[in-house]
Amino acid sequence: MKFIIDHIFTVGIALISGLALLWPALQPRGKRASALEVTQLINRGKSTIVDVRSAEEFAAGHLRDAKNIPLSDLSTRIGELDKAKARAVVVVCQSGARADKAVRQLAAAGFQDVVSLDGGLTAWQAAGLPVAK
Repeated sequence: MKFIIDHIFTVGIALISGLALLWPALQPRGKRASALEVTQLINRGKSTIVDVRSAEEFAAGHLRDAKNIPLSDLSTRIGELDKAKARAVVVVCQSGARADKAVRQLAAAGFQDVVSLDGGLTAWQAAGLPVAK
């Protein structure tokens, strides 16, 4: 106990750094699917792809047949996806962070099968999979 009191700042820094390392693991994330799993969903034809990146990012390259609804507009445009409630919805962004937020919004709106592309479009392109322009 004397050590902790004598070295309170060192112990505090160690605790804070430990919590900072654990923080990402403790954050709630939506369901994720790998590029392979998304490819299988697309090939089955029972999925809708929603790209939540900006229009400029979308124009630079996107998954084939993806619908562009920027994350900032998702809450107001969610009605455009009502037909997709019975289908699997794949949410895509550049790295996966925005897609996780969109997955939570869609799940709260009643969508049953919603996943985000793990690693986003960056992982998709790293796997050598095609993008449309």
